[in-house]
Amino acid sequence: MTAAPRTASLERSTSESQISVRVDLDGTGTSQIETGVPFFDHMLTAFARHSLTDLTVNAVGDVHIDVHHTVEDTGILLGQAILEALGDKAGISRYGDALVPLDESLAQAVVDISGRPYLVHSGEPAGFELHLIGGHFTGSMVRHFFEALTLNARLTVHLKLLEGRDPHHIAEAEFKAFARAFREAKALDPLVQGVPSTKGAL
Repeated sequence: MTAAPRTASLERSTSESQISVRVDLDGTGTSQIETGVPFFDHMLTAFARHSLTDLTVNAVGDVHIDVHHTVEDTGILLGQAILEALGDKAGISRYGDALVPLDESLAQAVVDISGRPYLVHSGEPAGFELHLIGGHFTGSMVRHFFEALTLNARLTVHLKLLEGRDPHHIAEAEFKAFARAFREAKALDPLVQGVPSTKGAL
């Protein structure tokens, strides 16, 4: 019996942004990303590659005002697409963890596909949230993106920066650590029968 494809395609349109997202959780990490925010494109590409999630994102937003709306709305829609693609979550590993370096930066992520949205995010140095990365993307958008994604995908995520100095490296290590942990959590485990929860639902 062939498993149902774990894919989803969603659109979201507001006065601030128009976004479409397609995910395939059983992909190879290919991506086509266009958000109007180059550094954010770079981070989403890294997420796709290192989580082995095929990802298409097309976003048009009011980036002439701020990148905030585009980043948040993309996080919302990506989270909703991940939740839909996971389906009933039968057979998944559920938990994943990763420790990922990028030069002087080191980030740790732990993911539980729990059905209970919760984000613990810590360790970024003072001032990181104000730093402009690539001239557009402020450091504060890292947490804001993961808040939106975590809530809408209904994940429990612990994301911690253990070491880091360069803002680009810090953000990229965090995205890659999350990607690797999510890759492990979403993976289908042939030893898991049904939904991996004593409650029978996630």
